[in-house]
Amino acid sequence: MKGPLSFLQPGGFWLLAALGPLVVLYILKVRRERRVVASTWLWAEAQRDLMAKSPFRRLRAQVPLVVQALAIAALSLALARPTTRHRALLGGHVAIVVDTSASMGAREGPEGRRRIDAARQGALDALTALAPGADAMVLAAGREARVAAPLDRDVKRLQDVVEGLDAEDVEGDLGAAVALAVDRLRQLGGEARVVVFTDGNLAKPESLQGVALPTEVVLVGGEVENTAIVRVDVRAGSDPVGRRDEVQAFALVGHYGAKARDVFVTLRLDGTDVPLASRRLLLQPGERAPVVLTFAPAPGDRGKGLLLEVSPRDALPADDVAYARVPEGRRQPALLVSRRPSPWLERALASDPLVELFRGGPDEAKAARVGEGALYVYDGLCPEAPPAGDFLVVGPPEGACLGLSVGAPREAPSLTSWAEADARFRFLTLDGVGVGRATPLGVEGSAALIRSSEGAIAADASPPGRSGTVLGFDVGDSNWPLRASFVLFVRNVVELARAHRDHGAGTGRAGEALRVAVPPGVEKVRVDGPGGAAREAGARGGLAVVSDVRRAGFYHVSWQGPAAGSALVAVNLASERESDLRARVGGEAVAGARVALAPAVADAQTDWSYLAAALALGLVAFDAFWLTRRARAPRPA
Repeated sequence: MKGPLSFLQPGGFWLLAALGPLVVLYILKVRRERRVVASTWLWAEAQRDLMAKSPFRRLRAQVPLVVQALAIAALSLALARPTTRHRALLGGHVAIVVDTSASMGAREGPEGRRRIDAARQGALDALTALAPGADAMVLAAGREARVAAPLDRDVKRLQDVVEGLDAEDVEGDLGAAVALAVDRLRQLGGEARVVVFTDGNLAKPESLQGVALPTEVVLVGGEVENTAIVRVDVRAGSDPVGRRDEVQAFALVGHYGAKARDVFVTLRLDGTDVPLASRRLLLQPGERAPVVLTFAPAPGDRGKGLLLEVSPRDALPADDVAYARVPEGRRQPALLVSRRPSPWLERALASDPLVELFRGGPDEAKAARVGEGALYVYDGLCPEAPPAGDFLVVGPPEGACLGLSVGAPREAPSLTSWAEADARFRFLTLDGVGVGRATPLGVEGSAALIRSSEGAIAADASPPGRSGTVLGFDVGDSNWPLRASFVLFVRNVVELARAHRDHGAGTGRAGEALRVAVPPGVEKVRVDGPGGAAREAGARGGLAVVSDVRRAGFYHVSWQGPAAGSALVAVNLASERESDLRARVGGEAVAGARVALAPAVADAQTDWSYLAAALALGLVAFDAFWLTRRARAPRPA
């Protein structure tokens, strides 16, 4: 079914104004020269024309006039580009894929219309153009492919789902959504097609190659200049002059445009409008400039949210703000849990001036409040579950320990190798270290950290987002504490804990699950995200996993119980591909696939301007023939 005739360039009709001068040329009298003739009888009509006082003559319907007027009208129609719209989307099964990545939230034009709005409108038009009896499914292409609506013939229900789609602050993976759509449609058989609505800012441009079904890509939006914060990192440091604690915020600002831009980068606490630090930048086209902003935190600022902002704002608001958290300070808390004094571990930990050491027995450790991101050191015992932070277990008893099997003690095992590439063994060697007694650990592969003639006697037991180390021997039963390598080993373990405390806790990326350390025994946590929406998430083994994180901002995670508490997690977009609004998918990205790049699919247009231009050319040729033809000789009587 074809829709009514429309014109893409109505300004072409201005050419019809040329009809006025054409008519004037045909009604103006021709200025004639004076000639002497023998008789005026044959020139009576011309004489009457010369005797008339008006400069115009009566308009007569001559063939050249009609042909030339029609040629002007046809040429004007061609310039106006007449089109008709096809209101039928072919295919018994149609998959509509809508790009919901961060770049789809960019605003364009004087009205500030978002790209996702144009994509939604295109998807709604595609649904209304479905052929009779056809069904369709709707997929959202964000960080992960998501079936927003399964195959359905109810157009109204599908349109309601499309209306609910919105841009997310994530780096999109369009290829996964297209692959999922193709997989679902190929199982049904029959005629099928995939229609993709995207702005062409693909994190993986090759994701549209090799599509097995007819696929059409509808590009929305154009090239827009944008400035973004693409990297952010906040650390605890010290003022080299005053020797006082300070917070150092590192940011990488990228400018994606053809003209230089002058911006301000401002640092402030969440909930306040008073800037803590600010810097002015003059960014050249394509430049990525690092920025360092520092401030001296007050005692109550630890753990609060930090915002880095680029002003003035531009087309994509999601990357104009970066979120972080004020670090807890340079001193790393460490809890030494032991049934008996352990001078070797205590001395090694106390040798680091930036370690705040706490001591306690097994019962005291459960109720101890040592702060977030603490290092837990267990000497001669093994905890029932992994603690909330990094941990080091030394000399565990025989049996099961944190997923490892601890064997019977063996006498005088000789060391054969150790994981030199592991961060815990940086800058040290175990040459000359002798162990009098050790218990082998049942591990395989890369989990073994120290190997001996009796098997692995040190292993990695790290849970997600943390570092866990198990030593299968008491350091007092060896000569290791008498060597500098033992202090270096403990220092490396502390540095890993400090790194996880500064970077791993309290930061995340939109689209990826958040892992928050909680006290053992906590099974549920409450999550308050951007926009005020509250929900629950499960926790197990001292770790809460929060999925479905699609917005950048602050997430407050809280839990109840004997060790009730909360944690603040900052989530950012941090994607140069999404922030570069100039990037567009090209023909090379879809090579080898049956993919058509088109400005519209549901409302497919047929341009008739070439027929109007051909008609105008034919009329001009006929006019030339008419004016140059030879007069036919009269027949004899």
